[in-house]
Amino acid sequence: MREVAIIGVGQTPVAEHWDKSLRDLAAEAIYVALADAGWSTTEGLFVGNMLSGSLNHQENLGALIADWVGLRHIEALKVETACASGAAAFRTGMIAVASGELDSAIAVGVEKMTDSKPAEVTAALATAADADWESAQGLTFVALNALIMKRYMYEFGWNHADFAPFSINAHANALHNPYSRLPFEITVEDYITSRMVADPINLLDASPIGDGAAAVLLVPADSLDRYAARDGRTAVRIIGSASATDIFALHDRKNPLWLAAAANSAKRCYAQSALEPQDIDFFEIHDAFSIMSVLSLEACGFAECGQAPRLALDGDICLTGRIPITTMGGLKARGHPVGASGVYQIVEIVQQLRGKAGKNQIDAARVGMAQSIGGSGATILTHLLQRW
Repeated sequence: MREVAIIGVGQTPVAEHWDKSLRDLAAEAIYVALADAGWSTTEGLFVGNMLSGSLNHQENLGALIADWVGLRHIEALKVETACASGAAAFRTGMIAVASGELDSAIAVGVEKMTDSKPAEVTAALATAADADWESAQGLTFVALNALIMKRYMYEFGWNHADFAPFSINAHANALHNPYSRLPFEITVEDYITSRMVADPINLLDASPIGDGAAAVLLVPADSLDRYAARDGRTAVRIIGSASATDIFALHDRKNPLWLAAAANSAKRCYAQSALEPQDIDFFEIHDAFSIMSVLSLEACGFAECGQAPRLALDGDICLTGRIPITTMGGLKARGHPVGASGVYQIVEIVQQLRGKAGKNQIDAARVGMAQSIGGSGATILTHLLQRW
């Protein structure tokens, strides 16, 4: 298998794009990624999306978007793994290039959510849960995460206010991200007094939906010397990529507070890269809810079980901390257009590794980690990227 690198990235703001369709958003991100790389075409297109069929009444996105952006007659397909769809599209494109089947590929994550009514979006998102034993019983995703958070607080003795630093950190970082959905700061008081959604999860524990798209252009790493010499751009290598699954329904897991798929995919990435948790400079985490940040940090080896809130309370997750997370706002404040979020994470890592993260730049960042979660942890993908 060939080593693969990222040479172009693009993204749209996460917002309510009333004037843009799903294909328009995807095209915008793709064109920016191609321009960023100095390319005009590619051999493959892999689209990460969860909800186009249910919310936009449109499937066959590979052909649709390839046609719309003028990349006709190439290989193109949609990849769906719930909220991890973007990360899965990225991994699919990477495997295609690594295998030698393709010499270039674009992975684009796209979602168009805000044209639909809230009840429709909630029902559509619930399709990532067990239809018979979870969603049919009235469990939404916020309810599932509320059960997890409630149990975590009971098991390890944390108070709800102890989770505030995760949301505060995300919003502080989103403030300087021009693509973010919620670019404003919040306080501990804001967090504590926020409207309750599903006890103990309140509004500031949860990420906002949105419309958006992000894209990356992938090529074999053995072409990077010629590429860099030609135009001086900064490329980024993929040094770890893994996907894992867990028992599907939350109630069937032996320990609902342990993200086994996160631990397994991270372990494989560490082995592939010969790195350990202490070698990671920052972590783009799937913070759809505060409790997922906690469980991911523990599963990936950054904290002992039951102790991840201490990292946040001690300031270790901020931009100058031991393991910065959500450096551009994360799902919580950059926004969570679900099928696109995994590719947004990759784009943001590339920004950091290129030294182009502006006021959110991490000093001497060399290795970044991204993790994307589908469902309540049934599918999890982890990636490690390194500056070339």
